[in-house]
Parts: sequence; structure tokens; C-alpha cells
Amino acid sequence: MYASRSLSVLRTPVSLVRQPMRMSLAARPFVRALGTIPQPAGGIVGTVNEAVPVPPASPSHGSYHWSFERLFAVGLVPLTILPFATGSALSPVLDAVLMATMGIHSFIGFQACIIDYIPKRVYGKLHDFAMYLLVAGTGLLGFGAYKFETEDVGLTATIGKIWKA
Repeated sequence: MYASRSLSVLRTPVSLVRQPMRMSLAARPFVRALGTIPQPAGGIVGTVNEAVPVPPASPSHGSYHWSFERLFAVGLVPLTILPFATGSALSPVLDAVLMATMGIHSFIGFQACIIDYIPKRVYGKLHDFAMYLLVAGTGLLGFGAYKFETEDVGLTATIGKIWKA
């Protein structure tokens, strides 16, 4: 009784077997036009007896970078709560600092996604294009935030109006 049960568990249906991820037909010409950089088999460069090259030490890509990201993430919490807790939802300086911190936090998060999922060593031009779009989008966000703060009521006042509605 138990032997047949354990054998049925070992037989995996074909639909549950992990298939390699396939690119959609619409995306293939776009990726092919940009081209990927050919990778060595197994991602191994050189022979198994060669030492792995150690990248140069840089604190801006190490613990300082991580601390900087956490500082902005944690800094958003009091900046978000402070205008509503104190009742100063119309403070333009606090609004500007909140908008700038949100913009930097978003830039750092999207940059990490691009670095992780569109690596330069594989995609080359596509990685550069994605980074260009990120910088252009962040600049557009900054311009829009400036216009929103100077020509409209501002972020915290808008959120306060939405909550009262």
C-alpha cells in the first residue's frame, strides 16, 4: 500500500516539470536587434585552475551603498507621518524634502532591478538603454514634482484633501 503511494508521488506529471522560460514572439525581434553578448558555456571564463579575479574594493558599492539605501528607506517613514501628525500639511519645505526622498528611493530601487534583471555583461546596449530611461524618467519626475509643488497645492495637501473627501 505505501510502496505504490510513494511511487505515485515520484511520478511527476509533465505539466509540473519546469520548462525553460521562453521569450514571447513579440519580444524576440526587439531583443535580437539590440543583441545579447555571447556568454561562455556555463558562464566560466578561463580554466578551472585559474584564480577568480577579485574586483577592486569600493566602499560606494559595498556597505556605504547599502547604508545609504536603508537611510532613505527608513527616512521616508517619519517624513510621511510628520506632516499629518503635526498638522503642518502645508509646509512647502517638508513637502519638497518628502518628494525628493521618494524620487531618490524610487531611483535606487529601479536601478537595482535593472542591474539584477538586465545585466550589462549579457545585454550590453539594452542595459545602457534601460539606465538611460531610468535617468530620464527620474529627471521628468523631478520636474513634475517641482511643478506640482510650485504651481499646485503640493503632495501632503493633496493627500489631506483625498482623505477628507
